[in-house]
Amino acid sequence: MLTYQYTARNPKTGERIKSNVQAESEKMAAQLIRKEGLVVLDLTKDEHSGGLSARLHRVPTKDKILFSRQLSTLIDAGLPLLQSLRNVNGQTSNKTLKSVVNEVIAAVEGGAPLSVAMGRHPKIFNNVYISMVAAGEASGTLDGSLQRLADQQEKDADIVSKVRGAMVYPVIVVLVMLAVISFMLVKVLPQVQVLYDGFPGADLPLVTKVLLALSQAIIKFWWAAILVVGIIGFSVVKWTRTAAGTEVLDRVKMRAPLVGDLFNKMYMARFSRTGSTLVSSGVPLIQMLEITGDAVSNVHISGSVDKAIEKVRGGKSLADALEGDPNFLELVPNMLRIGEQSGSMEQMLDKTATYYEKEVDNQIKNVQTIIEPVMMVLLGAVALVIVAAVLLPVYSLAGNSF
Repeated sequence: MLTYQYTARNPKTGERIKSNVQAESEKMAAQLIRKEGLVVLDLTKDEHSGGLSARLHRVPTKDKILFSRQLSTLIDAGLPLLQSLRNVNGQTSNKTLKSVVNEVIAAVEGGAPLSVAMGRHPKIFNNVYISMVAAGEASGTLDGSLQRLADQQEKDADIVSKVRGAMVYPVIVVLVMLAVISFMLVKVLPQVQVLYDGFPGADLPLVTKVLLALSQAIIKFWWAAILVVGIIGFSVVKWTRTAAGTEVLDRVKMRAPLVGDLFNKMYMARFSRTGSTLVSSGVPLIQMLEITGDAVSNVHISGSVDKAIEKVRGGKSLADALEGDPNFLELVPNMLRIGEQSGSMEQMLDKTATYYEKEVDNQIKNVQTIIEPVMMVLLGAVALVIVAAVLLPVYSLAGNSF
């Protein structure tokens, strides 16, 4: 399929339209445009649209949220789907998203449903997105589904942003600590050794000897240190992308001191929010669970959801299927039971998500409150060791001179 850029005129309104279309040839592209009731003014082959360079770039969540909201608004206003897609794409600044939407427009022009056209780009539109769009198309509430999608994406992105923000402070402190240690080892401590070399028979304290040995190793073999750190870092990253590595990493997130409770609540909020969004759009329960299990992004919770699916298929309620599971906090099955008994699962999942989102906020504040003094104590301890290594020899020299 080739991509063509075109300029056309709507004979009913006189409006000029600029967009893209995908077709096997220029002739077929012109036919597709005329099928939309447009008069072709200019049609040229696009050599770059949708190319590899565009696909290599990711689409930020904020761009997808804006796209969803704008498309929802235009469809709600009564504009046809293709016209809405073209208008939204004209206001899109992200080149990758623009390229993908052009392909979606071309597929819809060729007769494909919007959910199918978007499903051809799974790196941009995930399973949650596609299922919500498909449910909206089937029920005639595509605008509402897109609006709920935007809300869900926004809240999920907000939680992830807050969790990442909580990790920024300790990372910065560690980097500053490493920079200070490196400077002291490379620049300051060697001067102490030069000073002591002028005093025959002088004996350096143990802490100074150890740090001086480390200093000499860094000065002589800094390239080897960088190489080793790089190899270890690359190996760890590659390992975490394997099934075994992902399983270990996800378990560490859930069990780590300080942050384990934070991640558990974040996962519960994501499960509940995604589930509420899918249920509100009319997605069947089993399909909702399959999609939500993947959306949580934790293999252990996904495994628990898979087990729950089998139990639900066997006739159990969802609350009973999740009750007692160690990967789910107790509130989730309790709220699900109320929702199942009252026929208001969507509302109960929404309330659960709201509760855990607030809990994540509180947990982040608690973690930051604990981490700050811990990092300060650690930084002070490192500084004390370095200062001792520098000053103890000086005091020793001063004592020997008297």
